[in-house]
Amino acid sequence: MHAAAHAVTAPQIAAATLLPVGATLWALLAVLLVAAAGVAALAHLADREGGRYPRAIAVAGLRAAVQLAAVSYLIGWVVRAVPLLLGFLALMFAVAVRTSGRRITADRTWWWTAVPIGAGVLPVVAALLLTGLVPLKGIALVPVTGILIGGALTATVLAGRRSLDELRLRHGEVEAALALGLPDRDARLEIARPAASEALIPGLDQTRTVGLVTLPGAFVGMLLGGASPVQAGAVQLFVLVALMAVQAVATALTLELVARERLHRDGAGRGAEAGAG
Repeated sequence: MHAAAHAVTAPQIAAATLLPVGATLWALLAVLLVAAAGVAALAHLADREGGRYPRAIAVAGLRAAVQLAAVSYLIGWVVRAVPLLLGFLALMFAVAVRTSGRRITADRTWWWTAVPIGAGVLPVVAALLLTGLVPLKGIALVPVTGILIGGALTATVLAGRRSLDELRLRHGEVEAALALGLPDRDARLEIARPAASEALIPGLDQTRTVGLVTLPGAFVGMLLGGASPVQAGAVQLFVLVALMAVQAVATALTLELVARERLHRDGAGRGAEAGAG
């Protein structure tokens, strides 16, 4: 009896520490979403293209609710068969490519973001599968791959947008470098590299401050699931190091694509060729 009681204690404690799903939670979520949109409206926050963030915040919150509800329903279904699992992962990748591509450029070159995201994520996932650290069958592959894809998406967007913005603002310096005889790629690299490199800052700060400022989701989730602190810490350390590798690859390849004008904006960022001609 005593052993049986202890057998259910850990899950019960873990469940008790989670946010209870009910009217109070939904009400608080609504209040926070309205507050976020309201603050953005009062501050007149908008992007460079004039898009207003109050509406973007509200839409993002509602989309998150719908998407998480759908994923919560589907995830238990897709892990039952490997083809379904791989299809779900492919969908995650496709959405990340489309999202990052639209954030960087609105023209037809958006699909090039598949290169930095794929090159960053696929080797890490392959290594996890080949070493047996994560099984192909099972639910573990979904969150791990999702974390890596999300990190690659963030790095790609930041590197792409900042490098293209820098090239637009410092177009005269690119032309000066071309006039000195530098190839177009090298001239663009010299200007865009420092700006693109800033895409690594969020990941570096997260890794430097882990355990001191924040306790990331993987660590907390494993503790709530009954893992020991050492196990949870080891998994979180792997996630953070893997994220830095993924983001470094994604940033480097995004910068290269911008320098080679595979990623560009119609009407902007292609003046170097015209200036050189």
